[in-house]
Amino acid sequence: MSQAYVSPLSIAVICSSNMNRSMEAHGFLAKKRFKVRSFGTGDKVKLPGTAADRPNVYEFGTTYDDIYNDLAAKDKQYYTQNGLLHMLDRNRRIKSCPEKFQLCTERFDVLVTCEERVYDQVIEFMESKTPSYNLPVHVINIDIQDNHEEATVGAFLICDLITMMAQSEDLDNDIDELLHDFENKCQRSVLHCVQFY
Repeated sequence: MSQAYVSPLSIAVICSSNMNRSMEAHGFLAKKRFKVRSFGTGDKVKLPGTAADRPNVYEFGTTYDDIYNDLAAKDKQYYTQNGLLHMLDRNRRIKSCPEKFQLCTERFDVLVTCEERVYDQVIEFMESKTPSYNLPVHVINIDIQDNHEEATVGAFLICDLITMMAQSEDLDNDIDELLHDFENKCQRSVLHCVQFY
């Protein structure tokens, strides 16, 4: 398969704050020319602070630039060492700001979440609204720890899965077998359900 593979699938990758896991996967899938967006489901965007009980908290929609500058002004050396400034630098090259999934009106074919709590929040949100089109969306969870190394591994796993899905002639029919194959190959369990737009 060529690198220039373009799939008709529209994909959303979702974590809690739209900072690390969803953005790593967003960047990776975009490089593979998939139609992808990324989101968070939390109330606020939270990043670790200099003390465990003092996280940095921002509203969704605050630009990655502004967050980068805020952290750099607070303690540039600390936030450089722990990788947050590097992560924000990557993020601002992909899009301008973290976005909240519950505010998005776009329709997707596949929603990939990066932890079970986020998966539950996505399902709860999808079930709370009345479907307008009666079009199915596959909601899939792959648990990815929220650190830089795991986010990188997770992006590869998500890309593998999306590539398998994109190659399917009849995704709705093939999905169970496809997820079974993926779980066996990657030795990770996934959650899956179908919701409707």
